[in-house]
Amino acid sequence: MATQPILIVDDEEHTRTALGTALEMLGHPGAVACATLAEARRELEGGGFALVLLDLHLTDGSGEALLATIAAAHPEVPVIVVSGTNEVSTAVRCMRASAVDYLVKPVDPAALEAAVRRALTRSELETENRQLARLARREGLAHPEAFAGIITVDAGMDRLMRYAEIVAPGSQAVLVTGETGTGKELMARALHRLSGRRGQFVAVNVAGLDDAMLADTLFGHRRGAFTGAAGDRPGLVQQADEGTLFLDEIGDLAEASQVKLLRLLQESEYYQLGADRPRRSRARIVCATHRDLEGWMREGRLRRDLYYRIHAHHLHLPPLRERRDDIPALVHHFVAAAARDLGLPVPPVGAAVVRAAGANPWPGNVRELAAVAQDAVGRGRGQSLDPALFGPAATSEAPALAFPPLLPTLDEVREQLMAEALRRTDGDVVEASRLLGMSRWGLSKHLKQSQSNRLPVVGAS
Repeated sequence: MATQPILIVDDEEHTRTALGTALEMLGHPGAVACATLAEARRELEGGGFALVLLDLHLTDGSGEALLATIAAAHPEVPVIVVSGTNEVSTAVRCMRASAVDYLVKPVDPAALEAAVRRALTRSELETENRQLARLARREGLAHPEAFAGIITVDAGMDRLMRYAEIVAPGSQAVLVTGETGTGKELMARALHRLSGRRGQFVAVNVAGLDDAMLADTLFGHRRGAFTGAAGDRPGLVQQADEGTLFLDEIGDLAEASQVKLLRLLQESEYYQLGADRPRRSRARIVCATHRDLEGWMREGRLRRDLYYRIHAHHLHLPPLRERRDDIPALVHHFVAAAARDLGLPVPPVGAAVVRAAGANPWPGNVRELAAVAQDAVGRGRGQSLDPALFGPAATSEAPALAFPPLLPTLDEVREQLMAEALRRTDGDVVEASRLLGMSRWGLSKHLKQSQSNRLPVVGAS
């Protein structure tokens, strides 16, 4: 969580060593240790500490004096008192003097971990609040290049991106919500670029993954964990170490999977399948969904504790119908992109095209507009664009499905949809799963089931 070092101030060498080792095991290496008040003051003058662990009884004075100095000169640095004095009056005095926690020696590792996590989380949120206050007085983005994939002139989107700049460097989970096609993954990638994290951006659509498949996908497995596990396999959490793990469609998680994810968020730990010891994770979690998670929580379909964990920061992307001013720029952008993709000249975008697009409610949002532009450029062969293709009649009034006299079952309809998606994508399972709005693993699972139990074709005699 902390990118800056932690300062340990204690006159006992074995305590300094033990605390430094414990912090390293908790994922905070590189602690700086001091034995006296004088050394600690010199280190603090240089600044750059995330946290101070402070003993009260030092060879050259009282730690309470240093606590007062830190509160006055470095109020942004939280202090945890670690003392051999187990007196309520001393603890109360230190807490009133701005200490964020009070631990008694010998320190229990679990208590130390909890105290450090609380202190760093509180410090991080206070820093973000100060930055948000400055943001209210500032205009424009500090890093517009991070949002290169998001085409907008909308004032609401600008405020949203400025907020993203503030929360991106932190370690708390971020929830990105919005209708399908609003650009949730683009925002997640922007958060990763802004975070400065050294690790990868790793994305996974959790919709359609059952508990066992999700656990193996995210956490990996050890050799022999199950039949066919011939070797160790790292999961996506490990791949995203020191980076960003993007969990799309988080609202579709099963109850058992919610419990596993909650542990990862709360403890920054997870178990590989077949392992008896937990692994630590330094990945930042970004979740996305088009669902109403608050409503699902009230209905008992989403754990309340998980909801609040993933809701530390919330970015809601508005639908395109609420960003009308963005439509002309998006039409020009996607027409040019489609022409490049198809190897065709960029056709002119006339006023009729822009008017037609402006009248469209775009239920599929930005993704739908991109698909229409691709189709229009292909149909016009790069020479002209048909305004009717961008209008509401072309995209919103889809023809009704035609059914035979004997209605098919849901399983039959599902198989036909999968077959059509595979036909349109020339058998590409990844692309077909995107068309169907499901995960690649979920589609593969359904295909295997249908192969073992062939269903009749809809309407076949």
